[in-house]
Amino acid sequence: MKNVNVTIKDIAKELKVSASTVSRALKDYSGLKKETIKKVKALAKRMNYRPNLTAINLLKKRNNIIAVIVPEINGHFYSNVVTGIQDVVDSTDYNIIICLSNESYRKEVAIIENLSRARISGILVAPSSTTKKFNHFKRFQKNGSPLVIFDRDCIGLDANKVLVDDYSGAFQAVEYLIHSGCKKIAHIGGVLNLTTTSHRLQGYLDALKQNNLPINEDYIIHASGFSHQDGMEPAKLLFQLKNTPDAIFGVNDRIAIAAMFTAKKLNLRIPEDVSIIGFDDEPQSSYFTPALTSVRQPSYGIGMLSARILLKHIKENENPTTGFRYEVFKTELIIRSSSREI
Repeated sequence: MKNVNVTIKDIAKELKVSASTVSRALKDYSGLKKETIKKVKALAKRMNYRPNLTAINLLKKRNNIIAVIVPEINGHFYSNVVTGIQDVVDSTDYNIIICLSNESYRKEVAIIENLSRARISGILVAPSSTTKKFNHFKRFQKNGSPLVIFDRDCIGLDANKVLVDDYSGAFQAVEYLIHSGCKKIAHIGGVLNLTTTSHRLQGYLDALKQNNLPINEDYIIHASGFSHQDGMEPAKLLFQLKNTPDAIFGVNDRIAIAAMFTAKKLNLRIPEDVSIIGFDDEPQSSYFTPALTSVRQPSYGIGMLSARILLKHIKENENPTTGFRYEVFKTELIIRSSSREI
């Protein structure tokens, strides 16, 4: 039996149950018997039932759009996160739109305000590097729509969060350098107000402390951004020091690659004269000579889990105020030839 205009009432009539029972079964309502849910879904499939999204959106005063806000999409990390999100959302009746904040707090606020007026169903967001206040996120939540923060934490904001263990990843990278014989390890960090930057810095510092190596403030330089170009000047400054480092841990791969380029210009051998490790394990990192040792993040998995958490709240028509999920992914050190062997 097929009908492009099949309704919940049609399914209910066939099964001799109420329309509300069918509606709840299609939403996997926990109070119904599994057998009832199974029968309803099977018949709905045979009858080619399709929910009336227009009617649903009018009732809930929301559309079927999910927004993804990222600071940039040129690199592998965020594009892979978005792919993970898309692969989850593709199996639903929702669509995604991608918005770029370009690392601008003002633009991020404007995007959130526009999306609120558009009555979208929910937002997945990696905050910009200039975002220090979270009132725009709180206002969006107050309007009744769910929000998931991913990659970059917003300390003090109550929300669902999907993050990476940046501290452990950095600690493991620096400890590897120590175990390989490096004793003068420098760190090129990122924008200071980001938790990713501060956690990776702390991992670096604690690895040195726990292995009884001194902390040299001259060896810690923060770049103004996260691009290859942003890493050139800090790398140059490190190699101009009288007591040059024998290893550099970059806050990301692009910064680490900038350090590699700078070292090569100075005719330094990698890793014999200086070992270099990055963070992110972007695909191109393995194609450089020497190939870059890097900390791998499960970016695709971050996107998938973030989308699933958001969709669950949308499906259950809830915007939680307590009991938020806080998920942290582990990293993996991928050892290549830019660092000495242990």
